[in-house]
Amino acid sequence: VFSIVVFGSIVNEGYVNRADETQEHCIFNRNRNACNYGITVGVLAFLSCLLYLALDAYFPQISSVKDRKKAVLSDIGVSAFWAFLWFVGFCFLTNQWQASKEEDNPMNEGGDAARAAITFSFFSIFTWVGQAFLAYQRFRLGADSALFSQDYMDPSQDSGMPYAPYTNEEDASDAVGTYQQPPPADAFDTETQGYQTQNY
Repeated sequence: VFSIVVFGSIVNEGYVNRADETQEHCIFNRNRNACNYGITVGVLAFLSCLLYLALDAYFPQISSVKDRKKAVLSDIGVSAFWAFLWFVGFCFLTNQWQASKEEDNPMNEGGDAARAAITFSFFSIFTWVGQAFLAYQRFRLGADSALFSQDYMDPSQDSGMPYAPYTNEEDASDAVGTYQQPPPADAFDTETQGYQTQNY
């Protein structure tokens, strides 16, 4: 949402011109790079958010331990990277806004849009830092549990066994159960079967 506000404000009202000019210039000190930076970072951050939103929805279906670990580590790295880019953007836009000359925009057009872009760039820093922190907590949680473990764990060693052990109904005192021998061969009527049993 913050990235939409930033690039939307600059695209919509970030370019103004004086009464004696026909060409529009960037509202941030007539520096086209400032507007381009705000638009580019805003659009790419929005697309990155959509990508990681889809990854979060797909995350439970990832069965590979290595792929899960890569997804969480990439979330940490990308979030920290975007926090840095938004910090640079906030500093750049603020500096260029302070350096803007009043005669370049005598009607004070687009001032609210410029301040909104700067404000939401500032908010985006903390949003992405928070996202990086949450991803790091998820990584720590996965490292402490079996989420990223590649070692085989015997299910019988698990304290919370999901199934009760097999018990023999005839002997309730035996917790493991006993194997029963098959009935003797002479219990069947072998003469009607057309063959004879052999004793070994």
